[in-house]
Amino acid sequence: MASAPADENRRWWKEAVVYQIYPRSFNDSNGDGVGDIPGIIEKADYLADLGVDCVWLNPVYESPNADNGYDISDYRAIMDEFGSMSDWKALRDALHERDIRLIMDLVVNHSSDEHAWFVNSRSSKDAEKRDYYWWREGRDPEGTDLDPDDYDTPDGVEEVPPNNWESFFGGPAWAYDDQTGEWYLHLFDRKQPDLNWRNEDVRNDVFEMMEWWLDRGIDGFRMDVINLISKPDGLPDADPANDIATIDRAVNGPRVHEYLGEMRDRVLDEDLLTVGEMVGDEMPLETARRYVTPGPEGDGLSMIFHFEHMLLDEGDEVWETVEWELPELKAVFDRWQAGLAEEGWNSLYLNNHDQPRMVSRFGDDDQYHRESAKLLATLLHTLRGTPYIYQGEELGMTNYPFESLDEVRDVATLNPIQNAIREGEIDSFEDVKDAVRAKSRDNARTPMQWNDADHAGFTDGDPWIPVNPNKDHINVEDVRDDPDSVWHYYRELIDLRSERDVVVYGDYEPLTPDHESLWVYTRTLETDDGRDTLLVVLNFASDETAFDPPADLAGRAADVLVSNYDTDVDAVEVDILRPWEARVYDLG
Repeated sequence: MASAPADENRRWWKEAVVYQIYPRSFNDSNGDGVGDIPGIIEKADYLADLGVDCVWLNPVYESPNADNGYDISDYRAIMDEFGSMSDWKALRDALHERDIRLIMDLVVNHSSDEHAWFVNSRSSKDAEKRDYYWWREGRDPEGTDLDPDDYDTPDGVEEVPPNNWESFFGGPAWAYDDQTGEWYLHLFDRKQPDLNWRNEDVRNDVFEMMEWWLDRGIDGFRMDVINLISKPDGLPDADPANDIATIDRAVNGPRVHEYLGEMRDRVLDEDLLTVGEMVGDEMPLETARRYVTPGPEGDGLSMIFHFEHMLLDEGDEVWETVEWELPELKAVFDRWQAGLAEEGWNSLYLNNHDQPRMVSRFGDDDQYHRESAKLLATLLHTLRGTPYIYQGEELGMTNYPFESLDEVRDVATLNPIQNAIREGEIDSFEDVKDAVRAKSRDNARTPMQWNDADHAGFTDGDPWIPVNPNKDHINVEDVRDDPDSVWHYYRELIDLRSERDVVVYGDYEPLTPDHESLWVYTRTLETDDGRDTLLVVLNFASDETAFDPPADLAGRAADVLVSNYDTDVDAVEVDILRPWEARVYDLG
């Protein structure tokens, strides 16, 4: 049974609620249609009023924007569209003055092809920085299954890439360079060449850059696709016939723990929030624990972002979705709650800048929009781990009703669809419109909805991406005026977390793993005053559902601390839960 931790075992990042800001879409201060750092400063009081403890700021570094800032050309400069380094320092100070910490995105699996390192690297085969990236000679197509016509090479170059890996954004993971006659690896866009972490100079430069930011007062890092930094020996082909895809070759490579251990020893400490994004399918829990166990036994990250719950509805293509059932979702969370109960810590999220809006994906964004948005919030804020709020989630923002490919900005959506149309796999955008509406990353990137004015109060200019038309009734101004809104419900949950240690540190016990619509669990903590227990009851259905409590809890006196409906009960009893009803009982 978990006990209330002694002061030396507490961590601020375990007790925190983190708010993620995608700056391009948060608030535009100068009317150019792009959110910026001064715009975030304007909303610092909004963040304080919501009650969050930390901001995760998506990349604001110098970048040509092939992937909206995740292609960095200068790690120590601010993109002009977002402001200046002076603006960034003012943001840091504005947050810290309000007791809100700040973590920055660390994007070091790859850089931009416009970074000085890569510019030097491609200047010649003997360039000083050549080994900063993965340069390889091509292969004779004879003896491979690859067709030279499928690759963008000059006339007369009859060769194929060093292996058959595919980019996660569609197409090959190698680009041919005319200047030096070799290929470079890019697991993402061709303007995002992968860094070669085997080169000690690369690691030294990355660690020095991290220290530079820490010296400027940040409180940690979110580490982009960090489990891709170690590539397998020999870069072996993927093997589709045996279900071995590129991602299976690339994730959790042979030296990844060596590299992160070196980062831990050189740069990190336990008071920093360090969250590693871990791409790929189901991760063995022993691997997960290695990432988050303090050194020297582990890599010492605070927590990781895994994707198992994000993959439940994934088809083979970006435009394909599959049905999922609630027991599958519960099984993922139950596995991770148990797997990191003794060693490590969980991150808790259902959407971010790379995922569609959670109320549209996991809830009912039509008839029970408010109720389901509140229920999903209840789940994330009462599990064991650190909850992450993605901007607009606290309003119940929904997916965007895309009507054409012209409205899409995301390369991870555009590239595969344009390739599929070109190759005749689909006829037009109309064939995949429903899937884009359900799955595109751009669903999360539409502007923050501040009010019901033109462009939702996000900008006085033309926004870089369309505003969701439902801004007329889902916006900050309206929800703050409505005491029963999703926004005020988030404040209740955040307050509960700060008031009750059991919400942060208590054990998690699932009670209904196989139920088709009920997710019921307890959180329990031993304290100096006895045992503190909460019972969480969630009805994941748009229909009424009977709740028959476990025999050991039936009839037990209990207050309802939080609920998304008016609830007048004083005990845990057989009851009919309303659609998407959420209750948190205090069992004392």
